[in-house]
Amino acid sequence: MKSGVLSKAMLLAGLFTGGIPVTQMRAQSAAPAGKPPVAAARTRYQADHFAGRAGTYYRMVWGIEGLSVKWAESGEMIRFSYHVLDADKAQGLNDKKNEPSLIDPQAGVSLVVPALEQVGQLRQSATPKAGVSYWMAFSNSGRRVKRGDRVNVVIGQFHANGLVVE
Repeated sequence: MKSGVLSKAMLLAGLFTGGIPVTQMRAQSAAPAGKPPVAAARTRYQADHFAGRAGTYYRMVWGIEGLSVKWAESGEMIRFSYHVLDADKAQGLNDKKNEPSLIDPQAGVSLVVPALEQVGQLRQSATPKAGVSYWMAFSNSGRRVKRGDRVNVVIGQFHANGLVVE
């Protein structure tokens, strides 16, 4: 009887503190003998990929933050996106004259932004505005670039090296 009351008290305490201790305790106690405990549920928190000097560099020199490279369309496309803080500094990233490329040194490939007949280039090239996020999609035919690869994005004078494909 006491263990039932104790379990309910721990459940309530876990709910009030965010649920982390309860989830870990349940995962550990639910694991059968001989098997490792199951990890707690994944959270939506994502670490700042550009903390410190790199983040400061992109904010100060290029007026952008939140750079990300994601595997999209079952791997047929790689989407590069960024958030503009200073429209004047970010001007070069949206300039149509600057041909973007995504380079994967491990795979030995350089991807380009495709141009479709009806749509045009798969990138946003409007004048950047502060507070707006922009993107471009690179063709990954043959799926040579994989999740977890470190890639470099080059757009004119802009270089972002070592971005991890999510």
